[in-house]
Order: sequence, then C-alpha cells, then structure tokens
Amino acid sequence: MTGPEILDLSRQAIYVMLEVSAPMMVVALVVGLAIALLQALTQVQEMTLVFVPKIVAIFLTVLIALPFMAQALEGFMILISQKIVAG
Repeated sequence: MTGPEILDLSRQAIYVMLEVSAPMMVVALVVGLAIALLQALTQVQEMTLVFVPKIVAIFLTVLIALPFMAQALEGFMILISQKIVAG
C-alpha cells in the first residue's frame, strides 16, 4: 500500500470511530446536561446522581444503536479485508 492509501484508510477509520461513538456521546451529553440542570434547580449536589442515569442511558443507546454500529464496523472490516487480499 502506498502512502495516500494508508492516509485514506486512516481517515476512514477515524470517520467510522466517530460514527460508531457519536450516539453514545450525544446521549451522555444530553443526560449530563439535564442532570446538571436538575441539580442546579434543586441545589442537590450529589455526585452519584450523575453516574447512574448516564450509565443507564448509554446502555439503552448501545442496545438501540448496536445494529447500526455493527453494520458500520462490518463495512469497514470488509474494506480492510479487501485491501489485505489485494495486497
């Protein structure tokens, strides 16, 4: 493989990584913001209050987005396999 092909493959790997992790990051951001707003409004500053809803929300997001994530990773793996076979 030449230099430009390696750079293109690296760019695609970063794009797939962002594509796969984006749903969980967005959900964690929204849930964290909602909990922070709730804590600011009620003045309850409990540290463990943030973690449990985030973990549950991220777990549910993974369950919902798992087919999409697997499809994206499968497509990238097929691309890498074709590059390996082609030499």
